Amino acid sequence: MAVDVASHPSTARRAGGWRPVLPVLAVIVALGATLRLVDPARLPWLQNFLIVAGGLLVEALPFVLLGALVSAVIEVFVPTTAFERLARLPRPLQLPTAALAGFAFPVCECGSVPVARRLAVKGLAPSAAVTFMLAAPILNPIVIASTVVAYRGRDIFWTMLLGRVGLGFIVAVAVGWVVGSRSAADLLRPRPDEAPQPLDLARPESRWTRFFGHLSGDFLFMGKFVVLGATAAGVMQTFVPQSIIDGVAKTPVVDLVALMGLAFVLSLCSESDAFVAASFIQFGASAQLAFLVFGPMVDLKLGALYMGTYSRGFTRMLVIAVAAITLVGTMWIRVIFG
Repeated sequence: MAVDVASHPSTARRAGGWRPVLPVLAVIVALGATLRLVDPARLPWLQNFLIVAGGLLVEALPFVLLGALVSAVIEVFVPTTAFERLARLPRPLQLPTAALAGFAFPVCECGSVPVARRLAVKGLAPSAAVTFMLAAPILNPIVIASTVVAYRGRDIFWTMLLGRVGLGFIVAVAVGWVVGSRSAADLLRPRPDEAPQPLDLARPESRWTRFFGHLSGDFLFMGKFVVLGATAAGVMQTFVPQSIIDGVAKTPVVDLVALMGLAFVLSLCSESDAFVAASFIQFGASAQLAFLVFGPMVDLKLGALYMGTYSRGFTRMLVIAVAAITLVGTMWIRVIFG
Protein backbone atom coordinates (compact mmCIF):
# COMPACT_ATOMS: atom_id res chain seq x y z
CA MET A 1 0.00 0.00 0.00
CA ALA A 2 1.42 3.36 -0.99
CA VAL A 3 1.81 5.89 1.78
CA ASP A 4 1.70 9.63 1.28
CA VAL A 5 4.67 10.54 3.44
CA ALA A 6 4.20 14.26 2.92
CA SER A 7 0.74 14.09 4.44
CA HIS A 8 1.79 12.10 7.52
CA PRO A 9 1.11 14.17 10.67
CA SER A 10 4.66 14.27 11.94
CA THR A 11 6.01 15.08 8.49
CA ALA A 12 3.45 17.84 8.05
CA ARG A 13 4.42 19.40 11.35
CA ARG A 14 8.10 19.32 10.48
CA ALA A 15 7.47 20.78 7.03
CA GLY A 16 5.47 23.75 8.30
CA GLY A 17 6.87 23.88 11.79
CA TRP A 18 8.98 27.00 11.28
CA ARG A 19 6.16 29.20 10.02
CA PRO A 20 4.56 29.83 13.45
CA VAL A 21 8.01 30.55 14.91
CA LEU A 22 8.86 33.34 12.48
CA PRO A 23 6.90 36.14 14.28
CA VAL A 24 8.52 35.17 17.58
CA LEU A 25 11.99 35.11 16.05
CA ALA A 26 11.35 38.46 14.34
CA VAL A 27 10.41 40.11 17.64
CA ILE A 28 13.44 38.62 19.43
CA VAL A 29 15.82 39.74 16.65
CA ALA A 30 14.26 43.23 16.59
CA LEU A 31 14.54 43.61 20.38
CA GLY A 32 18.11 42.32 20.35
CA ALA A 33 19.15 44.72 17.59
CA THR A 34 17.47 47.63 19.39
CA LEU A 35 19.26 46.88 22.65
CA ARG A 36 22.60 46.63 20.81
CA LEU A 37 22.17 49.93 18.97
CA VAL A 38 20.30 52.05 21.53
CA ASP A 39 20.62 52.47 25.28
CA PRO A 40 17.00 52.20 26.54
CA ALA A 41 17.85 54.29 29.61
CA ARG A 42 18.33 57.32 27.34
CA LEU A 43 14.89 56.86 25.79
CA PRO A 44 12.26 56.54 28.54
CA TRP A 45 9.49 55.62 26.09
CA LEU A 46 11.55 52.76 24.67
CA GLN A 47 12.46 51.56 28.13
CA ASN A 48 8.80 51.59 29.15
CA PHE A 49 7.77 49.73 26.01
CA LEU A 50 10.39 47.02 26.54
CA ILE A 51 9.40 46.60 30.19
CA VAL A 52 5.69 46.34 29.41
CA ALA A 53 5.94 44.06 26.37
CA GLY A 54 8.66 41.91 27.92
CA GLY A 55 6.78 41.64 31.20
CA LEU A 56 3.60 40.51 29.45
CA LEU A 57 5.49 37.87 27.51
CA VAL A 58 7.19 36.60 30.65
CA GLU A 59 3.79 36.42 32.38
CA ALA A 60 1.78 34.96 29.53
CA LEU A 61 4.00 32.45 27.73
CA PRO A 62 4.37 30.02 30.68
CA PHE A 63 0.59 29.83 30.90
CA VAL A 64 0.27 29.36 27.15
CA LEU A 65 2.66 26.41 27.61
CA LEU A 66 0.52 25.11 30.49
CA GLY A 67 -2.60 25.44 28.36
CA ALA A 68 -0.91 23.69 25.44
CA LEU A 69 0.17 20.93 27.84
CA VAL A 70 -3.40 20.40 29.06
CA SER A 71 -4.64 20.62 25.47
CA ALA A 72 -2.21 17.91 24.34
CA VAL A 73 -3.18 15.66 27.27
CA ILE A 74 -6.85 16.05 26.31
CA GLU A 75 -6.13 15.29 22.65
CA VAL A 76 -3.95 12.23 23.18
CA PHE A 77 -4.87 10.65 26.50
CA VAL A 78 -8.52 11.58 27.19
CA PRO A 79 -11.00 9.41 25.28
CA THR A 80 -13.73 11.08 23.28
CA THR A 81 -16.32 9.17 25.29
CA ALA A 82 -15.50 11.34 28.32
CA PHE A 83 -16.79 14.41 26.50
CA GLU A 84 -19.72 12.50 25.04
CA ARG A 85 -20.84 11.75 28.61
CA LEU A 86 -20.61 15.42 29.49
CA ALA A 87 -22.57 16.28 26.36
CA ARG A 88 -25.32 13.89 27.48
CA LEU A 89 -25.94 15.94 30.62
CA PRO A 90 -29.24 17.84 30.63
CA ARG A 91 -28.67 21.08 28.72
CA PRO A 92 -29.38 23.31 31.77
CA LEU A 93 -26.50 21.56 33.57
CA GLN A 94 -23.91 21.59 30.79
CA LEU A 95 -22.91 25.26 31.03
CA PRO A 96 -22.74 25.51 34.86
CA THR A 97 -20.73 22.26 34.95
CA ALA A 98 -18.31 23.59 32.31
CA ALA A 99 -17.88 26.83 34.28
CA LEU A 100 -17.24 24.98 37.56
CA ALA A 101 -14.62 22.86 35.79
CA GLY A 102 -12.45 25.97 35.98
CA PHE A 103 -11.77 25.10 39.63
CA ALA A 104 -9.97 21.95 38.48
CA PHE A 105 -7.75 23.65 35.87
CA PRO A 106 -5.27 26.27 37.13
CA VAL A 107 -5.06 27.74 33.61
CA CYS A 108 -4.64 31.43 32.84
CA GLU A 109 -6.66 33.15 30.14
CA CYS A 110 -3.99 32.55 27.49
CA GLY A 111 -3.87 28.84 28.27
CA SER A 112 -7.64 28.39 28.39
CA VAL A 113 -8.04 29.28 24.69
CA PRO A 114 -6.20 26.25 23.23
CA VAL A 115 -7.84 24.01 25.83
CA ALA A 116 -11.32 25.24 24.85
CA ARG A 117 -10.53 24.77 21.17
CA ARG A 118 -9.35 21.22 21.79
CA LEU A 119 -12.47 20.44 23.83
CA ALA A 120 -14.69 21.69 20.98
CA VAL A 121 -12.71 19.71 18.40
CA LYS A 122 -12.98 16.58 20.57
CA GLY A 123 -16.77 16.82 20.57
CA LEU A 124 -17.76 18.95 23.56
CA ALA A 125 -20.57 21.39 22.80
CA PRO A 126 -18.97 24.70 21.71
CA SER A 127 -21.20 26.60 24.14
CA ALA A 128 -19.77 24.55 27.03
CA ALA A 129 -16.20 24.93 25.71
CA VAL A 130 -16.59 28.73 25.51
CA THR A 131 -18.10 28.79 29.01
CA PHE A 132 -15.09 26.91 30.36
CA MET A 133 -12.70 29.19 28.47
CA LEU A 134 -14.18 32.32 30.04
CA ALA A 135 -14.67 30.89 33.55
CA ALA A 136 -11.34 29.10 34.06
CA PRO A 137 -9.15 32.24 34.28
CA ILE A 138 -11.36 33.59 37.09
CA LEU A 139 -12.56 30.50 38.94
CA ASN A 140 -9.29 28.59 39.12
CA PRO A 141 -7.83 28.27 42.63
CA ILE A 142 -4.63 30.21 41.92
CA VAL A 143 -6.58 33.30 40.88
CA ILE A 144 -8.91 33.00 43.86
CA ALA A 145 -5.91 32.76 46.19
CA SER A 146 -4.26 35.83 44.62
CA THR A 147 -7.50 37.80 45.05
CA VAL A 148 -7.64 36.79 48.71
CA VAL A 149 -4.07 37.96 49.28
CA ALA A 150 -4.57 41.23 47.36
CA TYR A 151 -7.69 42.27 49.31
CA ARG A 152 -7.08 40.71 52.72
CA GLY A 153 -7.80 43.08 55.60
CA ARG A 154 -9.92 45.46 53.51
CA ASP A 155 -13.53 46.40 54.15
CA ILE A 156 -14.45 45.30 50.63
CA PHE A 157 -12.76 41.89 50.95
CA TRP A 158 -15.91 39.74 50.67
CA THR A 159 -17.44 42.00 48.02
CA MET A 160 -14.35 41.59 45.87
CA LEU A 161 -13.84 37.87 46.45
CA LEU A 162 -17.44 36.69 46.12
CA GLY A 163 -18.22 39.35 43.52
CA ARG A 164 -15.37 38.24 41.27
CA VAL A 165 -16.19 34.54 41.53
CA GLY A 166 -19.95 35.04 41.25
CA LEU A 167 -19.95 37.58 38.45
CA GLY A 168 -17.29 35.66 36.54
CA PHE A 169 -19.45 32.54 36.74
CA ILE A 170 -22.57 34.43 35.59
CA VAL A 171 -20.83 36.12 32.65
CA ALA A 172 -19.27 32.84 31.45
CA VAL A 173 -22.56 30.93 31.60
CA ALA A 174 -24.49 33.79 29.98
CA VAL A 175 -22.07 34.00 27.05
CA GLY A 176 -22.24 30.22 26.66
CA TRP A 177 -26.02 30.54 26.51
CA VAL A 178 -25.66 33.20 23.79
CA VAL A 179 -23.49 30.76 21.78
CA GLY A 180 -26.43 28.35 21.91
CA SER A 181 -26.38 25.37 19.57
CA ARG A 182 -23.78 26.66 17.13
CA SER A 183 -21.41 23.98 15.88
CA ALA A 184 -17.63 23.98 16.13
CA ALA A 185 -17.44 24.54 12.36
CA ASP A 186 -19.42 27.78 12.80
CA LEU A 187 -17.08 29.10 15.49
CA LEU A 188 -13.56 27.84 14.84
CA ARG A 189 -11.10 28.90 12.20
CA PRO A 190 -9.73 25.87 10.33
CA ARG A 191 -6.32 24.60 11.39
CA PRO A 192 -4.28 22.56 8.88
CA ASP A 193 -2.76 20.44 11.65
CA GLU A 194 -6.25 19.40 12.82
CA ALA A 195 -7.38 18.10 9.43
CA PRO A 196 -7.65 14.31 9.21
CA GLN A 197 -4.42 12.84 7.91
CA PRO A 198 -3.75 9.46 6.27
CA LEU A 199 -2.16 7.07 8.74
CA ASP A 200 1.14 5.32 8.09
CA LEU A 201 0.18 1.84 9.27
CA ALA A 202 3.72 0.59 8.90
CA ARG A 203 5.05 3.30 11.23
CA PRO A 204 2.23 4.26 13.60
CA GLU A 205 3.00 7.22 15.83
CA SER A 206 3.30 6.54 19.53
CA ARG A 207 1.14 8.43 21.99
CA TRP A 208 4.14 10.41 23.23
CA THR A 209 5.11 11.42 19.69
CA ARG A 210 1.58 12.68 19.13
CA PHE A 211 1.58 14.36 22.55
CA PHE A 212 4.74 16.38 21.89
CA GLY A 213 3.59 17.14 18.35
CA HIS A 214 0.32 18.64 19.62
CA LEU A 215 2.12 20.38 22.49
CA SER A 216 4.58 22.17 20.20
CA GLY A 217 1.92 22.92 17.58
CA ASP A 218 -0.49 24.56 20.04
CA PHE A 219 2.26 26.45 21.87
CA LEU A 220 3.74 27.93 18.70
CA PHE A 221 0.34 28.68 17.18
CA MET A 222 -0.86 30.55 20.29
CA GLY A 223 2.54 32.03 21.11
CA LYS A 224 2.70 34.13 17.96
CA PHE A 225 -0.61 35.80 18.85
CA VAL A 226 0.56 36.48 22.41
CA VAL A 227 3.63 38.21 20.96
CA LEU A 228 1.35 40.32 18.78
CA GLY A 229 -0.89 41.20 21.72
CA ALA A 230 2.02 42.01 24.05
CA THR A 231 3.50 44.32 21.42
CA ALA A 232 0.17 46.14 21.00
CA ALA A 233 -0.27 46.44 24.77
CA GLY A 234 3.24 47.87 25.10
CA VAL A 235 2.48 50.50 22.46
CA MET A 236 -0.82 51.45 24.14
CA GLN A 237 0.65 51.72 27.62
CA THR A 238 3.61 53.76 26.42
CA PHE A 239 1.74 56.41 24.45
CA VAL A 240 -1.67 56.67 26.22
CA PRO A 241 -1.39 59.11 29.19
CA GLN A 242 -2.21 57.41 32.49
CA SER A 243 -3.61 60.70 33.84
CA ILE A 244 -6.78 60.08 31.82
CA ILE A 245 -7.86 57.54 34.44
CA ASP A 246 -7.89 60.10 37.27
CA GLY A 247 -10.45 62.29 35.54
CA VAL A 248 -13.13 59.59 35.33
CA ALA A 249 -12.69 57.79 38.66
CA LYS A 250 -15.65 59.52 40.30
CA THR A 251 -18.04 59.52 37.33
CA PRO A 252 -20.77 56.83 37.56
CA VAL A 253 -20.79 54.23 34.77
CA VAL A 254 -17.86 55.99 33.10
CA ASP A 255 -15.58 54.68 35.86
CA LEU A 256 -16.74 51.10 35.12
CA VAL A 257 -16.11 51.49 31.41
CA ALA A 258 -12.75 53.17 32.11
CA LEU A 259 -11.42 50.30 34.20
CA MET A 260 -12.74 47.75 31.72
CA GLY A 261 -10.85 49.67 29.03
CA LEU A 262 -7.75 49.80 31.20
CA ALA A 263 -7.95 46.06 31.80
CA PHE A 264 -8.19 45.58 28.04
CA VAL A 265 -5.07 47.67 27.44
CA LEU A 266 -2.95 46.38 30.32
CA SER A 267 -3.54 42.73 29.33
CA LEU A 268 -2.51 41.44 32.74
CA CYS A 269 -2.37 37.79 33.69
CA SER A 270 -5.34 36.86 35.90
CA GLU A 271 -2.96 35.44 38.52
CA SER A 272 -1.56 38.94 39.10
CA ASP A 273 -4.29 41.41 38.13
CA ALA A 274 -5.90 41.55 41.62
CA PHE A 275 -2.82 43.29 42.99
CA VAL A 276 -3.07 45.94 40.27
CA ALA A 277 -6.81 46.40 40.79
CA ALA A 278 -6.33 46.76 44.55
CA SER A 279 -3.98 49.69 43.91
CA PHE A 280 -6.78 51.70 42.23
CA ILE A 281 -7.97 53.04 45.58
CA GLN A 282 -9.61 56.05 43.91
CA PHE A 283 -12.10 53.68 42.27
CA GLY A 284 -14.93 51.90 44.07
CA ALA A 285 -15.39 48.15 44.49
CA SER A 286 -17.74 47.81 41.51
CA ALA A 287 -15.22 49.46 39.16
CA GLN A 288 -12.44 47.23 40.45
CA LEU A 289 -14.68 44.21 39.87
CA ALA A 290 -15.26 45.37 36.30
CA PHE A 291 -11.47 45.35 35.89
CA LEU A 292 -11.10 41.89 37.44
CA VAL A 293 -13.93 40.22 35.50
CA PHE A 294 -13.60 41.82 32.07
CA GLY A 295 -9.78 41.70 31.81
CA PRO A 296 -9.35 37.91 32.10
CA MET A 297 -12.02 37.44 29.43
CA VAL A 298 -11.17 40.18 26.93
CA ASP A 299 -7.90 42.10 26.50
CA LEU A 300 -5.41 42.93 23.78
CA LYS A 301 -3.51 39.66 23.80
CA LEU A 302 -6.72 37.65 24.11
CA GLY A 303 -8.20 39.62 21.22
CA ALA A 304 -5.33 38.40 19.06
CA LEU A 305 -5.78 34.85 20.37
CA TYR A 306 -9.52 34.92 19.70
CA MET A 307 -9.04 36.21 16.16
CA GLY A 308 -6.56 33.42 15.48
CA THR A 309 -8.87 30.78 16.95
CA TYR A 310 -12.45 31.81 16.20
CA SER A 311 -14.28 33.33 13.27
CA ARG A 312 -14.38 37.10 13.07
CA GLY A 313 -18.13 37.28 13.61
CA PHE A 314 -18.01 35.10 16.71
CA THR A 315 -15.08 37.04 18.15
CA ARG A 316 -17.03 40.29 17.73
CA MET A 317 -20.09 38.76 19.40
CA LEU A 318 -17.98 37.38 22.25
CA VAL A 319 -16.40 40.75 23.04
CA ILE A 320 -19.74 42.60 22.92
CA ALA A 321 -21.51 40.01 25.09
CA VAL A 322 -18.79 39.91 27.74
CA ALA A 323 -18.62 43.72 27.87
CA ALA A 324 -22.40 44.18 28.11
CA ILE A 325 -22.97 41.50 30.78
CA THR A 326 -20.00 42.66 32.86
CA LEU A 327 -21.15 46.28 32.73
CA VAL A 328 -24.73 45.44 33.73
CA GLY A 329 -23.53 43.07 36.46
CA THR A 330 -21.19 45.61 38.06
CA MET A 331 -23.90 48.28 37.90
CA TRP A 332 -26.21 45.99 39.89
CA ILE A 333 -23.42 45.31 42.38
CA ARG A 334 -23.03 49.05 42.85
CA VAL A 335 -26.77 49.43 43.46
CA ILE A 336 -26.87 46.57 45.97
CA PHE A 337 -23.61 47.10 47.85
CA GLY A 338 -23.06 50.81 47.23
